[in-house]
Amino acid sequence: MQRIILILSILLILCLGVGVAFSDHGDNGRKRHKERRGLGEYQVPAVNNPLYQEQCGACHMAYQPALLPAASWSKILANLPEHFGEQVDLSSQDRDALGGYMAANAAESCGCKISRKILKSLRGGVPLRISQTPYILHKHEDDDIPPGAFERKPVGSRGNCKACHPTAEQGQYDDDLVRIPR
Repeated sequence: MQRIILILSILLILCLGVGVAFSDHGDNGRKRHKERRGLGEYQVPAVNNPLYQEQCGACHMAYQPALLPAASWSKILANLPEHFGEQVDLSSQDRDALGGYMAANAAESCGCKISRKILKSLRGGVPLRISQTPYILHKHEDDDIPPGAFERKPVGSRGNCKACHPTAEQGQYDDDLVRIPR
């Protein structure tokens, strides 16, 4: 009898171990990858490149590269002499360094849930603005967003993410953290 209990106990432990293994790997490692990177459902990696922060963050928030595909970042860099009405002069060395950082951290390379949703919504499109991606447009058509919110003085435009997402610079875009200024 003790032998049967021992065998059943061992089988139970083995079954539980296999169940845990399958639950950790059932999503092809994405869950573990996300947990390892410490990213929540509505989060992308924060900008960690001083050159990018300095050059792009001087005029606007340094948007996380994971919010657009590499082709979009490449197109944006190619159009820097006429960057949304502003002339941006960069050395070829800085342009190459920024291009490498943006491509390595673009939506295709991130694996974050937001990045995957943005890519899926684009259907191969190459937008020049994060605010023009179908996924982001859809997220901002919410009934909770008051009419005219983007035109309010503290917000100014759809491109001013940190006006309503106080943790945007850290890459956190959780709906529960949104604060729309009056």
